[in-house]
Amino acid sequence: MQAHHKGPSLGTMNVEAPPPGHEGYQYHQAGTVLDDDDMHRMGKVQELKRNLRPVAALSFASVLQATWEFVLISNTEGLENGGLAGMCWSMIWTFVGFGFIIASLSEMASMAPTSGGQYHWVSEFSSPRYQKFLSYITGWMSVLAWQAGSASGSFLTGTIIQGLITIRNPDYQPENWQGTLFVFAMILVIYIFNVYAADSMPVLNNLLMIFHVLSWTVIIIVLWAMAPHRTAKSVFTEWSNQGGWSNMGLSVMIGQISAIYGSLSSDATAHMSEEVSDAGRNVPLAIAWGYFTNGIMAIVLLIAYLFSIPSVDAAVNDPTGFPFLYVFKNAVSTRGVNGLTAMILIPVIFSNIFFNASTSRQTFAFARDKGLPFSKWIARVDPHRMIPVNAIALSCVISCLLSLINIGSSTAFNAIISLNVAALMYTYIISISCVIYSKIRRPETLPPRRWDMGRWGLPVNIVGLVYSCFALFWSLWPGDRHVTADNFNWSVVIFVGVFLLSLGMYAVKGRREYTGPVVIVQRTRRD
Repeated sequence: MQAHHKGPSLGTMNVEAPPPGHEGYQYHQAGTVLDDDDMHRMGKVQELKRNLRPVAALSFASVLQATWEFVLISNTEGLENGGLAGMCWSMIWTFVGFGFIIASLSEMASMAPTSGGQYHWVSEFSSPRYQKFLSYITGWMSVLAWQAGSASGSFLTGTIIQGLITIRNPDYQPENWQGTLFVFAMILVIYIFNVYAADSMPVLNNLLMIFHVLSWTVIIIVLWAMAPHRTAKSVFTEWSNQGGWSNMGLSVMIGQISAIYGSLSSDATAHMSEEVSDAGRNVPLAIAWGYFTNGIMAIVLLIAYLFSIPSVDAAVNDPTGFPFLYVFKNAVSTRGVNGLTAMILIPVIFSNIFFNASTSRQTFAFARDKGLPFSKWIARVDPHRMIPVNAIALSCVISCLLSLINIGSSTAFNAIISLNVAALMYTYIISISCVIYSKIRRPETLPPRRWDMGRWGLPVNIVGLVYSCFALFWSLWPGDRHVTADNFNWSVVIFVGVFLLSLGMYAVKGRREYTGPVVIVQRTRRD
C-alpha cells in the first residue's frame, strides 16, 4: 500500500491572496492549499489550529495508542481465558486482523480528513436512502466508544497507583472509592494539559515518542536479564481456561479482548485531522505507521513478559490486581517496581491526555453537525486557544461519571473495556461497509485519495469488515461461564441502552434537525 499525491506538493503556505477559484477560503499559515480544498469540499470552516506536522502527528498516534503499555497493564482477561499461549497467539492474530481495519480507515481518512471520522464517512459513502439514519446512529455510537475509552484509560492509571501503594504498604486495604478518587485526579491532569498546554503539545508529542521507545527498551532488558523465565514450550503451548468454559477454544476467543483492547484507537489521528497540516496525506500515514510500529513493539514485549510469569494463577490473583506488578516484583526490588511502573505510567497518562483530545474533537464534530443535545454549546471553539474547550470539559465529566461504576462493581473496568471495543467495532463495521458499497455501486462518487491501495483496496476492506464483526461478537461475552451480578459483562446493557437512546433521539430530534455531512458536501458542490 502506498501514500502518494494526486496533485502538487504545496508544503506550508503563507500567501497574500488566494489563488484563482479559491476566493471563498480563509487560509491559515499552518495549513496547505490541499487542506483548504478538503475543508471547502466538506463544507466546513477551519476553526481549529493546524499545528501538527508529520512527525508530531505520527508521535501523537503512537503515544496515544500505547499498544505495548496497554497490553502489559491490562492482560488479566487474556491470562484467565487462554493463559500464556492464548495471550501470545491472540495478540498475533489480532495484530494481523486489525491491520486490515487500519488500512481501510487510513484510506477513508485520506478521502475525507475530518474530525468527524466514522459518522462523516458513513454519511458520504452510504446509500443516499440510508445516509442520514446510519450516520446519526454511527455518530452516537462513536461518541460512546471514545468516551468509554477515555474513561478506561484514566481508570487504569488511577488504580495502578493504588496498586503501587499496596506493594509499598502491604497492610493497606484498597477500597474502590479510593481508586475512583485517583481516577478523578488523573482526569483533572487531563483537563489542565488539554486546555492550558495545548500549544506545547506538538513538541511534547515528539519528546514522549522518544520516551515511549526508551521505556520499551528498558523493560524488555529488565525482563530478559533479571526475571525468572519459563520454557518456550510453556509460553507457546500452555493454555488456561480459568473462566470455566466448555472448551479451550471458546475460552481463548473470550480472552482475546486483552489483545483487541491494546490495538484500539489507532484511528485517533483521524479525529485530529483538522489540526494536522496536509491532513489528506499525513493523517493516513500517521494512522498506519503508528499502528504497525506499535503492534510489532507490543508483540516483542508481550513474549518477553509471558516468559517472565512463573505462575499464571499467582499473577491473576496478585493482591495489586495487576499481573504485570506481580512479574516486576519477581524481577526487581520494590524501588525497581516503582521505577519500572513509572516508566509505563508516564506514557499512559499522556496517552490518556491525547485520547481525551481525540474524544473531544469527535464529540465537537458531531455536535457541529447538530447530532447531540446542546450542540451549540458543545461545538463552541475558544476563539483565543482555537480548541473546543467545552467538548474537552464534557469528556472529562463523562469520564468521572463512568468511573463511579467502580465504587459499586469490581468488574467495572472489564465492562468499560468491552463497551469501548463493542461500540468502536460497530462504527468500523458501518463505515467500512459503506465504503465497500460505494466502491461496488458508485465508485465515481468517491473523493480522490492520496492513500491508495489500488486493486487491493476492496479485498482489504472486505477482510477488515469480517474481522470487525468477529471482534464485536466476542467483545460482548462475560469473562466467566458462571455469570453472576458481579462478573456479568454490563457493557452489553450499556451498549444496547445507548443504541436504543440514539434511536429515540433520532425519532424525536435527529430526524428533523440532523441532515448529515453529505448534505453540506452536496450544497458546497452546487455553490
